[in-house]
Amino acid sequence: MKIYLAADHAGFGLKEEIRHFLVAEGYDVADLGANRESRDDDYPDFMRPVAEHVSREKDAVGILFGGSGQGEAMVANRFPGIRAVVWYGKNDRIITLSREHNNANVLAIGARFVSAEEAKRAIQLWLTTPFSEDPRHKRRVDKIDN
Repeated sequence: MKIYLAADHAGFGLKEEIRHFLVAEGYDVADLGANRESRDDDYPDFMRPVAEHVSREKDAVGILFGGSGQGEAMVANRFPGIRAVVWYGKNDRIITLSREHNNANVLAIGARFVSAEEAKRAIQLWLTTPFSEDPRHKRRVDKIDN
């Protein structure tokens, strides 16, 4: 599985820490920016390339980092086949349900609301939780994608 990462200025520090963590865990990671912290950047510029890759590549997923994660997910969800969800801490059940029921392929994290340790735990959970393959969930995901 290829993991594409992106962040704006608000998520830059967390993305950097998560990138190092994922590489150390043995994941195949591509960092699509930002490559420096700049308050003048615009999050769509970094989120769009991740969504494009995940939309085209069968076994790819994306992890986006922004202040709230909301705008990041909105950008990603504009692309065919993308099912981006937002997580900003506390409830890990959101993480598992996003994979089990919705087969989410992009996770947008609200960096202003979570610690690096919380994000690491949630990302590991998200990456290792499979889609349930339950016919009702498959039917619903098909309706989203079509």
